[in-house]
Amino acid sequence: MSEVAQRFEELYGYAPGGVWAAPGRVNLIGEHTDYNDGFVLPFALPQRTRVAAARRTDGTLRVHSADVPSGVVTLDLAALDPARPPQAAESWAAYPAGVLWAMLDAALPVGGGVDLHIRSEVPTGAGLSSSAALEVATALAVSDLYGLPLSRPELAALARRAENAYVGVPCGAMDQMAAACARDGHLLHLDTRSLHQRHVPFDCAGAGLRLLVIDTRVRHALADGAYAQRRASCHEAARTLGVPALRDLPYDELEAALARLAGTPEQARRVRHVVTENERVARVGELLRAGRLRETGPLLTQGHASLRDDYEVSCPELDLAVAAANAAGAHGARMTGGGFGGSALALIEADAQDEVARAVHRAFAAADHAPPRITAAAPAAGAARLL
Repeated sequence: MSEVAQRFEELYGYAPGGVWAAPGRVNLIGEHTDYNDGFVLPFALPQRTRVAAARRTDGTLRVHSADVPSGVVTLDLAALDPARPPQAAESWAAYPAGVLWAMLDAALPVGGGVDLHIRSEVPTGAGLSSSAALEVATALAVSDLYGLPLSRPELAALARRAENAYVGVPCGAMDQMAAACARDGHLLHLDTRSLHQRHVPFDCAGAGLRLLVIDTRVRHALADGAYAQRRASCHEAARTLGVPALRDLPYDELEAALARLAGTPEQARRVRHVVTENERVARVGELLRAGRLRETGPLLTQGHASLRDDYEVSCPELDLAVAAANAAGAHGARMTGGGFGGSALALIEADAQDEVARAVHRAFAAADHAPPRITAAAPAAGAARLL
């Protein structure tokens, strides 16, 4: 924290008004359901993005990242335009710029501008929502600096609008809500239509378990069109089936719905994933409330198979991570995040961490993949002011 504040002062010649942070997230279950108005069960990671910030008075945004080999990016707030976001080497600046744009578009009084220095522990492209961490940390910093009475869901909504309308990724509400609203030691059960939250205790250690995050180091990119294509396919299927969103299709009516979509097999696969994934979220929630954490494992593996086969967002490295972890004794494993690379998670016995990690490393080496990065994860707190 002090390093972030010190570097801010070195860059800009004066001390920041404060330091704020927001976490990355892991989604236990409920993938690609959020933009279908469905249900999700994410939690916040201890790894977070820190932002040192201060107000300006001249309508300028200056932003610098310790994690990107470039200098300070200077932008005129009045010229921010989703049609012309920062490009090329400065494209990372689209995320904080998008937050300022979304605030201005919502008629919030932040037109004086802000100076930002960013440092992140959340790996980019790993499916752990580094973008939402940056957006929410920026939104919280600007909100506090300008004394805005915004709730955490309102901050998350602004951050999501930045990613949707400015950056161009049509994500749902999950990532930003998890970064803004998560609680230490809890999963966030979120209804992504109403944004109703329920914080579910999740104590792996107390149950003798551990949750591993396996970063395959295959960087994903969600703004390349594949993510948007899947969203569009789901929305078209919902229109065909006469429901507002796929969340409104009951699980016990799935087979009849699939029969109606027989002429569009890709849409049928997407629908099957979303409807069964919402059902898995409900079943995992029931098991957690009953204290039966180990029994959630097979549902995680079922979710991965659905993402691999019906939603087609996995990759060989993710499939290998899941298969190797399960073969080494995991209770269950699945990819987490939007897919096309990124990370998998595995629910294991606490004393099996070294054995499972070795098995995954051996499998990756045998397949001539780059070594994965494997860490244990437990639910942490959401965004906060640190200084």
